[in-house]
Amino acid sequence: MDNPHILFAFGLTLFAGLSTGIGSALAFFANRTNTKFLSISMGFSAGVMIYVSMVEIFAKARDSLTVALGPVGGSWTTVAGFFGGIALIAIIDKLVPSGENPHEMRMVEEIPAKNGSAKDMSGLYRTGLFSAIAIAIHNFPEGLATFLSAVQDPMLGIPIAVAIAIHNIPEGIAVSIPIYYATNNRKKAFLLSFASGLAEPVGAVIGYFILMQFFSDIIFGIVFASVAGIMVFISLDELLPGAQEYGEHHLAIYGLIAGMGVMAISLLLFL
Repeated sequence: MDNPHILFAFGLTLFAGLSTGIGSALAFFANRTNTKFLSISMGFSAGVMIYVSMVEIFAKARDSLTVALGPVGGSWTTVAGFFGGIALIAIIDKLVPSGENPHEMRMVEEIPAKNGSAKDMSGLYRTGLFSAIAIAIHNFPEGLATFLSAVQDPMLGIPIAVAIAIHNIPEGIAVSIPIYYATNNRKKAFLLSFASGLAEPVGAVIGYFILMQFFSDIIFGIVFASVAGIMVFISLDELLPGAQEYGEHHLAIYGLIAGMGVMAISLLLFL
């Protein structure tokens, strides 16, 4: 499919995925975790993703499916696609062992002493490695979501990419901290954290070579409805709980409302 926004969409997806490296760098060079900043920014990210999913992406999916299947069939298929996206990301989440869940928030202050036992260091390394694998699995549908949104509407793809990038920062911390303190090797910790984010551009590549070749109103509508479900699940299951764990409840909610407000204004400006 010839689309002038393809390269731009790939670039946004790469930016979102590789922001795990930012989290890795923060873990290495910060003495303390800025919990207020992370709490507000993750709440903000959740607000952007929830608002754009329910107001813009879901509506575009329904419009596309209604054209192809009629009002009744299109509406039912949109709802099915939305909950199908939720089911997909929930299954992926369920397959990740709880002990290695990358969304267990970590802070620099919680790093264990470097003179821990060999068993402790081995456990830390295993935690970091499994976190990298789990994050890569999670990042795949996120990459697909960012890419397809940007291909359809670049101005829609930008805030989604930024929101996902913010949410990837603490995931980079979750990978790099245990690996660095198990191996005392910053380069290895950074590269593994960085690599876990590459799953997002991989999702974009697969989306391009598989889905884009068969694009129609029906395929677009189902995929977009699923993307909305995926992003709502990520916001409710990962971002908001993480934001509250990092800081105060009200900071997370203020960030959430600010994210919704910024997204609402940005959409209104491009009517």
